Amino acid sequence: MRQGVFVGLNEEKWKEFEMKLQDITSLSADELSFMYVHLTEDLAYAKGKYPDSQLALYLNELTVKVHHIIYRNKPEKASRFISFWKSEVPRELNHAYPYLGYSFLIFITGALIGVLSAANDTTFVRLILSDAYVDQTLKNIQEGNPMAIYGSMEEGPMFLYITINNIRVALLAFAMGVFFSIGTGYVLFANGVMIGAFHYLFYQEGFFDETILTIWIHGTLEITAIIIAGAAGLIMGNGILFPGTYPRLYSFQRAAKRGLKIVLSLVPFFIVAGMIESFITRHTEWPLPVKILIILVSVFICLIYLVILPKKHQNYANATTL
Repeated sequence: MRQGVFVGLNEEKWKEFEMKLQDITSLSADELSFMYVHLTEDLAYAKGKYPDSQLALYLNELTVKVHHIIYRNKPEKASRFISFWKSEVPRELNHAYPYLGYSFLIFITGALIGVLSAANDTTFVRLILSDAYVDQTLKNIQEGNPMAIYGSMEEGPMFLYITINNIRVALLAFAMGVFFSIGTGYVLFANGVMIGAFHYLFYQEGFFDETILTIWIHGTLEITAIIIAGAAGLIMGNGILFPGTYPRLYSFQRAAKRGLKIVLSLVPFFIVAGMIESFITRHTEWPLPVKILIILVSVFICLIYLVILPKKHQNYANATTL
């Protein structure tokens, strides 16, 4: 049977199952058993006929969800938060690897263009960062404190402002994916250009090393999170552009839900990055080993989030695939 025919015969049934699973408290044991039997049969057929398809992945996710509901041994409210971080986020990140690569490439391309443009046009940095920012930075450099801008505001208000702004940028990068991924690409590219121009400004003034060590104390988490949010936006845009065998609206809703889970998981990143930028980055007098240690710890956190947890979840999924 062709995949399209198989989907057409069963799509309404799967949608009905999904709707029922939104309110599991209303499901009886017989209903769950009925759903589980039908889904395992459909999954077995899909794995045999279309083993590498999105359909097989979708049916496996739905079947595992019913399986977990049947065999759960903790109250839903308590286990939901745990399962979000233990299973849902790692699973979505594991599936998002290609989009993470695209997001990184767009961002780094913007950064390189920012550097090259600033190197060939003396007015470019001012165009990107504004005259006021550049003038203040040059003044700080002349006064012997090039990173003084990070101490220009009290820690508390600065933390709130930076954290809220970074979350806003991440949500924008995600939401712009609705414009067929082009909007997300623009946000990533524009932020990359800004980073490239910023670094070149300090390189031009002879403070590149100090810039790297200061900016990336908080930037490691902050920039990584923005790139991940961009990947979430690309996932949503891809759901619109390439629905496969699903109706376009359903594909969009499913992709948006997947992307939103990833974006929500980034909130702790922005809180920690905001705290570091507000309370730590301003201390440019701290010794070099301390700065390097903070950056390395941030890199380790990113590795746990992006590599270790998804890999661990994938190994578990491979061992328990139904």
